[in-house]
Amino acid sequence: MNQTVFAQPFEPVGCAVCRDKSLLPFNFTMAFQPIVDVELERPFAYEALVRGTDGEGAATVLSWVDDSNRYRFDQACRVKAIQLATSLGLAALPDCRLSINFLPNAVYRAETCIRATMQAAAEFKFPHNRIMFEVTEGEPLSNGDHLKAIFNEYRRQGLITAIDDFGAGYAGLNMLVRFQPHVLKLDMELIRNIDQDPVRQAIVCGIALVCSRLQIDMVAEGIETAEESRYLQSVGIRYQQGYWFARPGWESLPLSS
Repeated sequence: MNQTVFAQPFEPVGCAVCRDKSLLPFNFTMAFQPIVDVELERPFAYEALVRGTDGEGAATVLSWVDDSNRYRFDQACRVKAIQLATSLGLAALPDCRLSINFLPNAVYRAETCIRATMQAAAEFKFPHNRIMFEVTEGEPLSNGDHLKAIFNEYRRQGLITAIDDFGAGYAGLNMLVRFQPHVLKLDMELIRNIDQDPVRQAIVCGIALVCSRLQIDMVAEGIETAEESRYLQSVGIRYQQGYWFARPGWESLPLSS
């Protein structure tokens, strides 16, 4: 997916597409998976995960996205996540965030493409400073400056930024040199059996030191055992996500009560 950066003074075509209110050629909904603060024993955030209305997984839904609908899909996901999370009571949970995955290659200009998000937050009365945008490290980018500009604008708007699947994608530590998010999510391959693996332990502790010095919160994802969770907590990683805590809830907020 090649990203074109528009420097001209006229409006890029993407803005017209985002304003197009015609329906997507498919329907979708959301499941929500908690990120748990293991010290406070309550959800730190809920990640909104796209699902088909007939039970299709995220990979199937994303296979329906192409150049003709990518912009509308990205915008629709943001609005759907905010609307559904609000109806489920997420805004009433103490300091709990809503985490939304976004497609950086579906953003022409951050300052214009964020408008629908801010309008949805206002309409549904969800605090915009509790919205966290995750970009996966596996998302190929032809222009790193473009993603940096998106993150900088989101910060300016008071939104939370996050890099997902860190350690499994294209950029690695080079991504942190270019920009520093509020949150870094470690890929599950770094977490698997970490309580028994000194190599994984050394790598994760090294990344934790970097994040500590850069004042970046860390989330460990893909946790499946109590032993993994306890080890991570012992090295200071208090925000954790995985099946050990809860599977994604179809249009619901697991662990919310």
